[in-house]
Amino acid sequence: MTRISPFSNIEDYKEEVIKLILAIQQTEFGIPITLKDQPDLENISSYYQRGKGNFWIAVAEDKLVGCVALLDIGNSRGALRKMFVHKQYRGKRYGVGQMLLNQLIKWAGENEVKEILLGTTDQFTAAQRFYEKNGFSEIDKNQLPEEFPVMKVDVKFYHYILPH
Repeated sequence: MTRISPFSNIEDYKEEVIKLILAIQQTEFGIPITLKDQPDLENISSYYQRGKGNFWIAVAEDKLVGCVALLDIGNSRGALRKMFVHKQYRGKRYGVGQMLLNQLIKWAGENEVKEILLGTTDQFTAAQRFYEKNGFSEIDKNQLPEEFPVMKVDVKFYHYILPH
């Protein structure tokens, strides 16, 4: 059974979050990004858990298997960030990615977020299909609001308009 819950510094999953994200980025997909390039991971609570934002973790059998964040960027908009699921827990069998995204969208709706934006890399083709299947539409980089934090590795961008 997988449990989705807000990140808490008390839960001592910070190092596991960092290890999961870096392993997927660097080892699995060969993306040249380091912890130094992602200072938000050193301060998850203060960076993400403010305003209309939050950070969730997925735990199965006491093991961290996924995470996702919503960064409040103002004007009732949020940036979907740090959506990562351990390779063994991807897909419909476990549904971890879907549970994380559902939690993020539910939270966004409850907190009057009207639009969710995200950036991703060319390598994350399965993630792109996942976002599209869940109602995200691809947009041009020049359509992003200036408050959107573009990562240097991101080349494809999506948005999702929440129903009223």
